[in-house]
Amino acid sequence: MADSKEVMVQKVQNVLTQVRPYLQQDGGDIVFVELTDDFVVNVELTGACGSCAFSTMTLKGGVEATLKKAIPEVKEVVAINL
Repeated sequence: MADSKEVMVQKVQNVLTQVRPYLQQDGGDIVFVELTDDFVVNVELTGACGSCAFSTMTLKGGVEATLKKAIPEVKEVVAINL
């Protein structure tokens, strides 16, 4: 079980690495915090993303959609600082 969670965490981090440049071009960034046992990805939005009015749309429509497409087991992405 621990191995499979570690593999899942690595997959999540790989997808976030692919998404990160799009956030960075607008002055923001995303930091992986944890993957819960029920497959919720907790992240922290930083920089411009932390205070942007559209950050929830970016998180759900961009980051969450991309993660769910790449890793169907992911249930939700939650920004712990919003």
